[in-house]
Amino acid sequence: MTTHATRSARSPIQQAALLVGSVFLLVGILGFIPGITTDYDTMKFASHDSDAKLLGIFQVSILHNLVHLAFGVAGLAMARAAATARTYLLAGGAVYLVLWLYGLIVGHDSAANFVPLNTADDWLHFVLGIGMIALGVLLSRRSAPGHPRI
Repeated sequence: MTTHATRSARSPIQQAALLVGSVFLLVGILGFIPGITTDYDTMKFASHDSDAKLLGIFQVSILHNLVHLAFGVAGLAMARAAATARTYLLAGGAVYLVLWLYGLIVGHDSAANFVPLNTADDWLHFVLGIGMIALGVLLSRRSAPGHPRI
């Protein structure tokens, strides 16, 4: 008798967390590639003086790239179950909205801007925060028992 282990299909919220986590992993890796990251030789561990820019737009540092990598790994790990995928999207979205506010409040040339963040980062964080929270809310509503799938 042959038995086959079957995996259940991922829910839409798990797929979303997997996708978001994968994108963060990719962005973290790309931040360490000269050419994709301009002024790579000026990259600092953590400082507003890091002039390296991912795609020539988003200011990055080693810490900034490591945070993207960690956020990506967390997304992949939390995508294993619908409940943790939802938590990843909602909590991660909230973190990115806090980063957006932080970027707006802290001066870009301030020592407190240790991540570092520039205006492009600030607005990307806003879009990511709203997008992740929207995915977490909308996809968990669709997946809830008693709610028809669209």
